[in-house]
Amino acid sequence: MKFVDEATVTVEAGRGGNGCVSFRREKYVPRGGPDGGDGGRGGSVWFVAKPGLTTLADFRTQRRFRAGSGEAGAGRQMSGASAHDLEVPVPEGTLVYAAETGELIGDLAEPGARLLVAKGGRGGLGNVHFKSSVNRAPRRSTPGTEGEARTLRLELKLLADVGLVGLPNAGKSSLLTAVSAARPKVAGYPFTTLHPQLGVVRLGPERSFVIADVPGLIEGAAAGHGLGTRFLRHVERTRLLLHLVDIAPPEGFDAGIVRTIERELAEHNPHLAGRERWLVFTKADLLTPQAAREQAEAAVAELRWSGRWFVVSSVARTGLEELLAAAEAWLARHPADAGPSVGGAES
Repeated sequence: MKFVDEATVTVEAGRGGNGCVSFRREKYVPRGGPDGGDGGRGGSVWFVAKPGLTTLADFRTQRRFRAGSGEAGAGRQMSGASAHDLEVPVPEGTLVYAAETGELIGDLAEPGARLLVAKGGRGGLGNVHFKSSVNRAPRRSTPGTEGEARTLRLELKLLADVGLVGLPNAGKSSLLTAVSAARPKVAGYPFTTLHPQLGVVRLGPERSFVIADVPGLIEGAAAGHGLGTRFLRHVERTRLLLHLVDIAPPEGFDAGIVRTIERELAEHNPHLAGRERWLVFTKADLLTPQAAREQAEAAVAELRWSGRWFVVSSVARTGLEELLAAAEAWLARHPADAGPSVGGAES
């Protein structure tokens, strides 16, 4: 299924049923009086966060959602049936905006969360409501009101515990493949990841966390360059960022690439600059263990890095157990409802 993280839809709530003008007419009941019933309520439209959905692709084929209308009232004070509400399933992490104004209407971040996006119209009143001592035979009723109709913009932010960031070809997809059952495209050229990927890391019974890989970032990503710009928001909900750096690139290691990613994160969202972030030097199998360690230590010293750092190889599967165990322990100490913590390189 193609990954889709934005969609525009139209929602229309149902119209309320009309009230009824009716009079009681039965044998042996003279002057029975008004008995017109009320109209039924129109159906409302709700968005419901459904576990298991990972994209907004379904909204590319169906863009209009309309709830049913209420039925009209009838004689003998019978109210019309109210229409059923329409529940539209959306992925967890969906943000709903008013398309015209850009106002945030709601954030469906929790499983089963519900958001009323269009309220059904009220049913009209039957003539029984208008009788009085001076108007014993009212021929008046009210129509049902129209339901709300609006155009909405949906935006998906993936829910993950750990986010992988880095330049293209830094080894993010390889790491995700090595530690989870996810199978993103892996190749020896940049931009093999064209859309975010999620994987579940399982370390034992009831010991797991979700990791997200987003397309590689380049300089200027926050301003719209490259593929990463529209996917940066997917790391906003993560509690821990793993900043992957190729330890042995063909053109030689440059500590400035770490600063590049730092700037792009800060320009996209200042809170990301203060998010807990660890350096992960990848592709250590291209060097000897001692050379890889020395290269990483030199980079850490040059950056004056104050956070944690690791040296791993997804191919040789070295250093992964230590990294995952440390990530699990950190997540356990920092629950999801805790605010972002500060860490990373010193200025």
